[in-house]
Amino acid sequence: MEKNNVMMVVNPISGGVDKAALIEQVSHYAQYLNLNLYCIETTGVDDLQNIKAYYTQYHPERVIIAGGDGTIKLVAEALEQEDVVFAILPVGSANGLATDLGLIKSQEENIAIAFQNHNHFVSIDFISINNRMCIHLSDLGLNADLIKNYEESAIRGKLGYALQIFKTVSHAGKSFRVSIKNEEQLIETKAQMIVIANSQKYGTGVVINPIGIMSDGKFELIILRTITFSVFLKIILGKIPISSGHVTVISTDKALININKPTSFQIDGEYCGTETNLDISISKRKLKIATLKI
Repeated sequence: MEKNNVMMVVNPISGGVDKAALIEQVSHYAQYLNLNLYCIETTGVDDLQNIKAYYTQYHPERVIIAGGDGTIKLVAEALEQEDVVFAILPVGSANGLATDLGLIKSQEENIAIAFQNHNHFVSIDFISINNRMCIHLSDLGLNADLIKNYEESAIRGKLGYALQIFKTVSHAGKSFRVSIKNEEQLIETKAQMIVIANSQKYGTGVVINPIGIMSDGKFELIILRTITFSVFLKIILGKIPISSGHVTVISTDKALININKPTSFQIDGEYCGTETNLDISISKRKLKIATLKI
């Protein structure tokens, strides 16, 4: 590991914001600290292998990620076997992980956190879903449909999400039948959405999993049986009706989910097509994320 080398992975299209000024800010900060900054931009083609190769070439002491939840997942997957502390510059459309970690600061503050002494970090769990990494939140059903519609739209950023919410809820499909099995129980029910949560909040700040703790060795399954406009409004206002008959929450470290028909699925803000079976478990490894000094 080269102590003077810093690697920065930038998603140039995340959040619909130009990253040139951010890269320049980070470059100036690195120069001030007499560090070598090596920047790589994602392209959507062979990103996983390119990030691995870049890391192998420069052996950086720290890896800074400029993007949203999907970009963080990509870099963490690429460097899963490396003992590295990740730093987050949240400039994506969805910044749920950064929100949960208290990293929604000014750009200057986040850059300072990224370069601080790496004794200041938190170790968080991640989830394996069909052998794919999930750091933050995944779901089946309505929200995955929303992400699909967003990715197919021409408008990026929070405005793009807002424009797709009404369309998605208005055209919501019928419930799907689901079987959920873990070591303690078997649940068979109808649902319109199932959230697989390592964390508490979506990138918009909406609390979907109030009991979530990212370092407790467990994840939560939030089963939403019926999503009316009223229930959806409560969710986006941070008042998810967990005690009602509409919602059930299961906390576990592994589960099998079987659905009766192909259903939209997303991981950390990235639409992944449709699924009928999910094999879910908490990983024995953890991710180190730079945070504020305590």
